[in-house]
Amino acid sequence: MKFPILLPNIFNHPFTYESNFKLKVGDYVVVPFGKSKIIGVVWDEFEKNNKKSFKIKKVLEKIEISALKKDTIKFLNWFSQYNLIPKGMALKMTMLNSNAIEKFKDEKYRDYAAKLKDSPFELSQEQKKSLKLMNKLSNKFRVHVLQGTTGSGKTIIYFEALKRLINKGFQGLILLPEIGLTGQFEQKFFEFFGFKPAVWHSGISKKKKEVIWSGVNEGIIKVIIGARSSLFLPFKKLGLIIIDEEHDQSYKQDEGAIYNARDMAIVRASFENIPINLITAVPSIETYENIKKGKYSVSKLNQRYQDAAMPNYEVINLNNSKLEKQTWLSKEIIKKVNDHLKKKDQILFFLNRRGFSPLALCNKCFSNFTCPNCSINLVYHKNKNFLLCHYCGFKSLLDRDCPKDGKCDFIFSGPGVERISEEVKRNFPNKKIQIFSSDTMNKKDATDKLNKILNNEIEILVGTQLISKGFHFPNLNCIIVVDIDLSTQGHDLRAAEKNLQLYHQLSGRAGRTGKPATVYFQTYSKNIKKITEITNSNPDIFLDRELEIRKKNKLPPFERFISLILTGENDEKLERDAFYFKTFLEKNISARVLGPVSAPIFRLKRKYRVRLLIRGSKSLKLQNSISELISKYKFSNGIKLTVDVDPINFN
Repeated sequence: MKFPILLPNIFNHPFTYESNFKLKVGDYVVVPFGKSKIIGVVWDEFEKNNKKSFKIKKVLEKIEISALKKDTIKFLNWFSQYNLIPKGMALKMTMLNSNAIEKFKDEKYRDYAAKLKDSPFELSQEQKKSLKLMNKLSNKFRVHVLQGTTGSGKTIIYFEALKRLINKGFQGLILLPEIGLTGQFEQKFFEFFGFKPAVWHSGISKKKKEVIWSGVNEGIIKVIIGARSSLFLPFKKLGLIIIDEEHDQSYKQDEGAIYNARDMAIVRASFENIPINLITAVPSIETYENIKKGKYSVSKLNQRYQDAAMPNYEVINLNNSKLEKQTWLSKEIIKKVNDHLKKKDQILFFLNRRGFSPLALCNKCFSNFTCPNCSINLVYHKNKNFLLCHYCGFKSLLDRDCPKDGKCDFIFSGPGVERISEEVKRNFPNKKIQIFSSDTMNKKDATDKLNKILNNEIEILVGTQLISKGFHFPNLNCIIVVDIDLSTQGHDLRAAEKNLQLYHQLSGRAGRTGKPATVYFQTYSKNIKKITEITNSNPDIFLDRELEIRKKNKLPPFERFISLILTGENDEKLERDAFYFKTFLEKNISARVLGPVSAPIFRLKRKYRVRLLIRGSKSLKLQNSISELISKYKFSNGIKLTVDVDPINFN
């Protein structure tokens, strides 16, 4: 009997094999492919319009594990079509290094045994009301948004909703935007449920991943806390998906297979016919529009836990207090911080820039260090004494012969968190200070550092955007945004939305245990109104206006954007090919094709980059047309095409 077998590789169709085994859709099998053996899955349809005659090979073995569910296969087919990714690559995302793992002995799963205990948390009336709405229609697909002020106890509500479904024998998936620092979240989970969740991300060991993959596939492991990739695990009886911080840009995978994990999670929930909860303080513009249209239900929490007040806001106008040379902290701020330190408050200086300085410039020849692989400046990291490219990872020592005389004499333009940290140390020499960024907090000692912050052993933090992502610091009552102007520059259609979400999340770190808290904004801007708008306790006002602007200009979510990025080693050849490709597209597609233009980062990892942007209606017809056209078009040797559906950034 013949069967269609999809293999985890770049092909967009299954291959036909013969088998004497009794097979059904979703079974994992071993088949010969070329000179090797490969694991594939019995797919739901044969390859279409294959007129070639070929010898049909036989299935070598059936792997005795639970089959991939039909609903999951339907989701993978849709995922492939929507994101213009080959079906084989979509399948590869559900497997473990192109492998299917057989079941281990029961003791391997003992750590993840779901032994539920009574919750030690008492819900407020507002929380109970939200939970009731969340549990409504929880036996079929629906999208519910839990929008709550930071520190209002959103996590406990969705824990209660998840607990209800675990009791019924279902599995649950919680997606988090920053999985490298899950210590606090795991602790909170254990306190509530009484058992350990299985954590899934790129840093987990191969052996542990094998246990988790097989445990999920067999329905033994009940809860996964994971990064984007955990969405593709082969759940046997998935009952609920939760997207925490649904607005976070980190849910967009922008390398390899490009997709938005939040949007794909909603689609997977629809194919599985299960509920999905989106959790946020400030919803993404797409989610907000779906709430307005009535597609998503919503419940709101306006009160923080134990009625803790939101922080006050204060603007420090730098036009009125001149900064001393090579300093970024005003005398007024130093005075305010000293007042907070006397009250035993923890302090955060916030600047969303890693390293010491974004630009190293020679004082004699006026040349600066740029990356040899990318068209961007190298960032100086003083703590490690090297220059670093934040895109390709290139490193260089600060040592260069000067064309004028001797060695280059470097000056540093602009601050990063390391530079602000040095200034903080000069002003507060007796205080314990910690930099909180991906350079310092993704190490093995991150948990130890977090515990010191929680215990108020660290008195002053200097942090990047990482600190805004859901951490609970009970003693943090003073936040200084070193320069709000730095983060509002650039040509990004999502800049306003990102700032709104960032500063709401950031301010939510302060005053969580009831003590008075203040967020100070240092700024040269005379447009104080903008700061007032993005810190308004009701973000819906800002989002309503942003939706009007998007609608007027036919921007997402009212129109579909598909970005086509062409890369190559020869810039002239690349630009010529891009113009030919645009002409071909315009003749054959009913959508606007903008460009080609050089990407803002024109050279990345030694490849030149040119962008085209397709604007069209929100329908799969657009993707189908593009997919068909790409398959017909022959690019020059060395030219590579990358497709980004619903792009978030345009670097």
